[in-house]
Amino acid sequence: MRSRLRDLRQDHDMNQTQVAAHLGMSQTGYSKYETGENDIPTEILIKLARLYNTSIDYLLGETDEPKRYP
Repeated sequence: MRSRLRDLRQDHDMNQTQVAAHLGMSQTGYSKYETGENDIPTEILIKLARLYNTSIDYLLGETDEPKRYP
């Protein structure tokens, strides 16, 4: 999941500070999600899935299909 978060962020031409601002948190806090140091709370997973227009299953590595289903 860690590299998936980083890859999605980079694919969207965003840096950690921009993603953190979107999530309403510090860059340091967000960085700990990318490195796997901290688990990601459900509400943050939802925000990330919406930001990247993907499924939570994809973010968690449960599927390799990034498509978000309605």
